[in-house]
Amino acid sequence: MRRVAIASAATTRFAKASEKPIFELACEPCVEIVRDFGKGIDAVMLSTCATEQYSSTIVSEMLGLKPKVSQRVDNLCNSGTNAIASAYAMISAGLCDSALVVGAEKAASEGNRLTWDVTRGAFNFPVHWAAMFAKAHMRRYGTTEEQMAQVSVNNHRNAAKNPNALFQKPVSIQDVMGSKKIADPIKLLDCSAPCDGASAVLLLGEEKAKKTENPVWINGIGQQTNGASFANTADFTKLDTARRAADEAYKMAGIKPSDVDIAELHDAFTILEILAYEDLGFAEKGEGGRFVLYKDIAVNTRGGILGCGHPVGATGVSQTAEIALQLAGRAGRRQVKNCTTGLVHNLAAAGSSATVMVLGV
Repeated sequence: MRRVAIASAATTRFAKASEKPIFELACEPCVEIVRDFGKGIDAVMLSTCATEQYSSTIVSEMLGLKPKVSQRVDNLCNSGTNAIASAYAMISAGLCDSALVVGAEKAASEGNRLTWDVTRGAFNFPVHWAAMFAKAHMRRYGTTEEQMAQVSVNNHRNAAKNPNALFQKPVSIQDVMGSKKIADPIKLLDCSAPCDGASAVLLLGEEKAKKTENPVWINGIGQQTNGASFANTADFTKLDTARRAADEAYKMAGIKPSDVDIAELHDAFTILEILAYEDLGFAEKGEGGRFVLYKDIAVNTRGGILGCGHPVGATGVSQTAEIALQLAGRAGRRQVKNCTTGLVHNLAAAGSSATVMVLGV
């Protein structure tokens, strides 16, 4: 198998709503990448929950590309990293040498909601799932609302350094605790916001990647899907999908959790970041709440989903773009010093599927 690297990455400014159609939005972060690399791109993968047909091929034509492969990938919030994993597999197998992966979403995309799962009953909004995770973790391990609020504080503070983030102002513990309660114990500032946005990364096979400046290698990928429903969820204090995906990614990369310098964690709700600390092996089981204040790795430097906003199909690509920029030393004001190993953790539908990727230089 050939090694695969990320050679370029770009992200648009996320916005509550824009007048741009999904295709124009998708092209925006790709223009500079295509201009720098040229039009000889072998594959275009579009990650989106939008329902427009032939969308990846339309984006290809708008960019002036004639790729061998053109595909749309949708897996709710986990779409972006699924698209990257598919592109990685094609390059690694020798089916192509380069792939442009773009994630794009409109806040009002019809495909953003999962309505199929009857096991969720009347509670089919994501905030209800987050409330169940939070209550279970609080009962078993003593996790507090203040610890969850600290996740929001941390990520909004980071977002203030990111010109592309939806939210540009820091918040305090008091702001989070005093925000409107949505589903006990989850409050408004414990929640991410859907928005418009797009992000893109260019993947290259080893031969071409070595000719570029500061390639960031994809060293490990792990994925797990347990279904689209809650039917297989027995313990709401952990996500088995993330744990299994992380084990695979670590094994493939030949590293352990303590080797990770920087991570993009799926924080659509504050409790999910706390679960991620434990599921990924950064903190012992039950210690995630305390790890918020004492973590020894850089987390969600772009502001996470809480600070940046959540354009569903773009989220996994944007997470990956951030880690690639950090490892390449091109993250500007939010650059973390001396980081060489990064991790991306992406979930969908209350963690019923997960992707974990390990990147390195």
